Amino acid sequence: MTKRILEIIPTLDRSGAEKQLTLLAGGLERDEFDVHVCALTRGGPLEADLRQAGIPVSIVGKRLKIDPAAFLRLRRLIARLRPDLVHTWLFAANAYGRAAALTCGVKRLVAGERCVDPWKTRAQLAIDRFLARYSVRIVANSPGVQEFYVRHGLPAEKFEVIPNGVAAAPPATTTRAEILAGLGLPAGARLVAILGRLWPQKRVKDAIWAADVLKVVRDDVHLLVIGDGPDHEKLLKFREQVRIADLVHFLGHRADVPRLLPHLEALWSPSAYEGQSNAILEAMAAGIPVIATDVPGTRDLVVHETTGYLVPTTAQAAAATTVNRDVAAGLAGHTLRLLDDPELGRRLGQAARRRMLDEFSVETMVARYRDLYRRLLA
Repeated sequence: MTKRILEIIPTLDRSGAEKQLTLLAGGLERDEFDVHVCALTRGGPLEADLRQAGIPVSIVGKRLKIDPAAFLRLRRLIARLRPDLVHTWLFAANAYGRAAALTCGVKRLVAGERCVDPWKTRAQLAIDRFLARYSVRIVANSPGVQEFYVRHGLPAEKFEVIPNGVAAAPPATTTRAEILAGLGLPAGARLVAILGRLWPQKRVKDAIWAADVLKVVRDDVHLLVIGDGPDHEKLLKFREQVRIADLVHFLGHRADVPRLLPHLEALWSPSAYEGQSNAILEAMAAGIPVIATDVPGTRDLVVHETTGYLVPTTAQAAAATTVNRDVAAGLAGHTLRLLDDPELGRRLGQAARRRMLDEFSVETMVARYRDLYRRLLA
């Protein structure tokens, strides 16, 4: 007899947690699990992927931070589906989803904590602690995330760490010349990239400053900023202030990131904090060295001087709004090493790809959730 699983998440945008949910929902065996997905706020591009895989999707339409009408709609959905287990992802879904499931008498609640979240207020952390009492498990995607929440009062014995999964990168079908021509860049350009939402956590200013540092030594390194977000206009102005518009290119959201990755010299990740970055996973799976800040979550992926480089940072620097020049210098310095020694870059990239295939495959991630669900539903 199949067991019904309801996965609840704020949106179905192409972001980290949303990608992991979609991979999980599509990977679970249909003869054992009847998976339904609920987007609390809105759908998104991944909604089509789920529906194409035959997975029912419901949209609650939460509009306000505190939205009683959305809570009632979610409660009605849960009462109609009568799931054997509810698994919520990210704060809004963790709060609304677990509370609504409790009022419907669902006994098996699983929460997903996906990131080190210094932005949370005392009230939000109090909600996390309260609802943890009624959760049978809390899944973190890295030991760093677990440590953060245990430090803030959540029960350590309820945590289970299940790392993110990444699919093996397909062979490159586009030449570097074609990529450069498509971007309007000169034939000899060397590419590095930062990939993610443009907001303070990602510290894109540090990457722009690093590109300016590199420009002093060589003028062929182009930084691709892939993604969008609330800091877009501020970052454009900063690029103009630094006078490096010729070497820093804002590409916005791109559906063809897998085509671009194989042609990078490195992926940069100067983030102030992370959970477990899908951008890093995807770059490593494509055989690209990653140069990243040494923060929880990231250090579980990047092995310093084996699959890439970790750049030291501090909590004070991470919280600052100005450029962290030490991080920028680290990004630039390690990139120069890779540019000066192509064989080193290939060796690090090959090691990164092997690490992803061996330890962070989608199959491994799905198997760990399958085992968790079976244990909780037994």
